[in-house]
Amino acid sequence: MPITDLVAPEAILPALKVNSKKQALQELAAKAAELTGQNERAVFEVLLQREKLGTTAVGYGVAIPHGKLPKLEKIFGLFARLERPIDFESMDGQPVDLVFLLLAPEGAGADHLKALARIARLLRDQDIAKKLRASRDAQAIFSVLALPPATAA
Repeated sequence: MPITDLVAPEAILPALKVNSKKQALQELAAKAAELTGQNERAVFEVLLQREKLGTTAVGYGVAIPHGKLPKLEKIFGLFARLERPIDFESMDGQPVDLVFLLLAPEGAGADHLKALARIARLLRDQDIAKKLRASRDAQAIFSVLALPPATAA
């Protein structure tokens, strides 16, 4: 399943203005609720609960907040390039400016984990991350996300 099966062009925020991790999660929850028909508060709460277990910042300026919702029909992704990097309590101490929100149905099991792993692999690729940071509009970002992953040498 390519990343473009998880995120649609309208689920891309090319220059999100936020000042904190909490504000980022609120804005992402609002947009995700709008696009999925889910309750905004429920989306925000599930993201907050997951962050309480430990940060979803994976290093290199990337965060992958995620959670499961009982009424969600299929795995849903939302990508945001932040206008300014913010503190996301990342293990490497780097501020975050690339955020990929992933929501999954409660019974998604392995598919949820596979999607998370694929997103992490893509965003840890420094060439891809550089291109995402340089992209200024949703279509350009979508085109970068649609690139085939670099093959391992």
